[in-house]
Amino acid sequence: MRTTKSKSVNASKSKSSRTNARKPAVLAGGNPRIAKAEGDAPVRAYIAAMPGWKRDVGRRLDALIARNVPKVRKAVKWNSPFYGVEGQGWFLAFHVFTRYVKVTFFRGTSLRPIPPGGTGKDARWIDVHENDLDEARMKMWVHQAAAIPGWDGSSGR
Repeated sequence: MRTTKSKSVNASKSKSSRTNARKPAVLAGGNPRIAKAEGDAPVRAYIAAMPGWKRDVGRRLDALIARNVPKVRKAVKWNSPFYGVEGQGWFLAFHVFTRYVKVTFFRGTSLRPIPPGGTGKDARWIDVHENDLDEARMKMWVHQAAAIPGWDGSSGR
C-alpha cells in the first residue's frame, strides 16, 4: 500500500510539473512572458496567459484591431503584442501592468484626439482599467494609427 501511495504522489507531481511547464511565466505586474515571435499564435498565447479581467481586455483589443485593420500584422516583442501594417511598421502594442493594460500608439501625437498618456516625441498611450475600455474611441484611434506610417524599430522612423 505504501508503494501505491508513493507512485500516486509521484505521478501527481509529474503531471503537475508538466502542466506548469506549459504555462508561460508571469513577470512583474502579471505580464505574461511569451517568446518573441511573429504571427497570430504568439499573440493568442500572450492573451490566453493574461491574468483575470485583463484577458478579456486583451481579447477585446485583439478582436477590435483584427476587425478594423485588414491584413493586420501581429507579433510578440518585448513581452507585448504588437500590431502593424506590412510595409508601414508597427502602430500599436499593449502591455499588462498590475492595475491596468497599457495601450501604446507609436505615432500617438498624430492621432486626434491625442491619447492622454505620454510626453515623448511621438508615442502616446492610454491605460485601460477594469470595465473602462472605450471601444468606440479605441476603434477611431486604431483606424487613424493604421493609416499612417508606424514605428519600424529604427531610430529614424
